Parts: sequence; C-alpha cells; structure tokens
Amino acid sequence: MKATPRGLRNNNPGNIRINTDVFQGEITPSKDKAFKQFRTMAYGYRSIFRILLTYKRAYKLSTIQQWISKWAPPEDNNDTSAYIGLVCRYSGQSATNVIDTTNKEVMCDIVAGISRQENGVEPDMSEIEAGWRLSR
Repeated sequence: MKATPRGLRNNNPGNIRINTDVFQGEITPSKDKAFKQFRTMAYGYRSIFRILLTYKRAYKLSTIQQWISKWAPPEDNNDTSAYIGLVCRYSGQSATNVIDTTNKEVMCDIVAGISRQENGVEPDMSEIEAGWRLSR
C-alpha cells in the first residue's frame, strides 16, 4: 500500500513551507521540520487561497503562469512549466488569462490543480470548497 503524501498527512495540500506567516488553523509549532501543518484539510486549502490572493494584491500577479512561477519556481528544482500546464488543464484557463479571484469555480479548480501536482492524488473538491468558504 502506498503511503499517504506528506501534504495530506500535514493537512497542507499546497506543501507550504514553514515561514514567519501564521495562518488561521495552522498548528504551531509544526511537528514537520520543513512544512506547515493545519488542524483540518479545509484550513490547508484556505491557506492556498489566501496566498494566491496575496500574490494578486501584494505582487500584482494575476495569472496561473505568474502564480505558479512564484509558488514553485524552477530555481527550487521544480518543473514549473509542467506544473503550470497541469493547473491550466484543471482550471480550463490559459496560462496568461487574468484570473478573477472572486470566481469560486475557477479558483477552486486552480487550487485543485495545485493540490494534485503537490500530492500526486486527486483532491476532494468538498474540502477545497470548505477552504474557499473559510477564505472569504
């Protein structure tokens, strides 16, 4: 039997690394030395929505290409272009479309793609939608 992916064990489907930011629902200190842990999967998904919103507001990034290039840059040994392609397929958006961060369906599909890429398994859309509700 295959082990549960680290991101799912940590309720951190975006594999967000430990940093000085503290998110709602985050367990501190994390028992994982490198990655954040959350009380529930919904809080883990909420954090992804909040980070994407911060990318838009603070860094003026508003496309999947821009978001994923910041989220998983090639200099961190990521296949960023493949990651972008997967998120685009999940969301039905092109890499350079400006994303409306108030569009629940599109945002949930983008976050589903991030979770799929990070964990290698299909995400549970009901948990993503719970994260969306917490992020509002």
